[in-house]
Amino acid sequence: MKAIVYRDPQLPITDPQALYEIDTPTPTPGERDLLVKIAALSVNPIDTKIRRTAQTDEPRILGWDAVGEVVAVGDKVSLFSPGDKVYYAGSLIRPGTNAEYHLVDERIVAKKPVKCSDAEAAALPLTALTAWELLFDRLDVDTQQEKTLLIIGAAGGVGSILTQLASKLTKLRVIGTASRPETADWVRTFGADHVIDHTHPLSEELAKIDIQQVDYVASLTHTDSHYDEIVKILAPQGKLGLIDDPKSLDALPLKRKAISLHWELMFTRSLFETPDMIRQHEILSQVATLIDQGVLTTTLAEQYGAINAANLRKAHAMIESNKAKGKIVLEGF
Repeated sequence: MKAIVYRDPQLPITDPQALYEIDTPTPTPGERDLLVKIAALSVNPIDTKIRRTAQTDEPRILGWDAVGEVVAVGDKVSLFSPGDKVYYAGSLIRPGTNAEYHLVDERIVAKKPVKCSDAEAAALPLTALTAWELLFDRLDVDTQQEKTLLIIGAAGGVGSILTQLASKLTKLRVIGTASRPETADWVRTFGADHVIDHTHPLSEELAKIDIQQVDYVASLTHTDSHYDEIVKILAPQGKLGLIDDPKSLDALPLKRKAISLHWELMFTRSLFETPDMIRQHEILSQVATLIDQGVLTTTLAEQYGAINAANLRKAHAMIESNKAKGKIVLEGF
């Protein structure tokens, strides 16, 4: 099968060898595995982060988000059959989805939304899982409470779906941050009640809309640069959830207000094969239902053409520019 790989993390994305194509054997399913023929995939910041930082002795296949057709199943698979169209976000410790065929544990897979194209569905799994887990599993938001949520980096992939989940499934007052007119408009289309500019102090931006403090902060990017302001604007007994990788994070300033700190990593359940690993199957199934009901919508922003090394390098470059909004998708080999 064809696969797109990297080997040298020192290479800039402009180098043709930063991501390149190889031929490799098609894998065989384990007991709980699905063998999926990949139809479409999307690119996430985790793809670029690993390509730039992780050493590898052998060529490594990146990619996690995928949509495809099940072509074979392991002996103990019970949730799916060959011919099923599925979508999922994969595992951090297994070969990725930038290949014609891919193995994935059935417990982190769901049937794709019926009313989405393959490309539209491919934009969803990783960010939907991250947003859902952050909002409901980590921050433990009560859907009936009329509190306030600030989403820092609301125009990105996770922010785009988190804004929808919070605005459509809860009674939260949702404030998103964005720094350009086009990204601010993007955030509003997904249901944010307000959009503020994160290039200015958050407390000053909130004051402009007569908000002094918020109950929840979902910090999706540049947490370290906003941290002092986050502590300032969070209400006593508020909650801070984050997904990025600050160089350091001093939790002590949170003590005075009894602010709780919550990390979200979508890969934790598959990484450790936690007893509740199947929750990701359940979440993605719920998301698919909400998509088909018209409650949620895809966060696909751009299609970069076929799945090949050149187009993947282009997608990585856009993500590394920090100018992407929504999700970048590639479709077909």
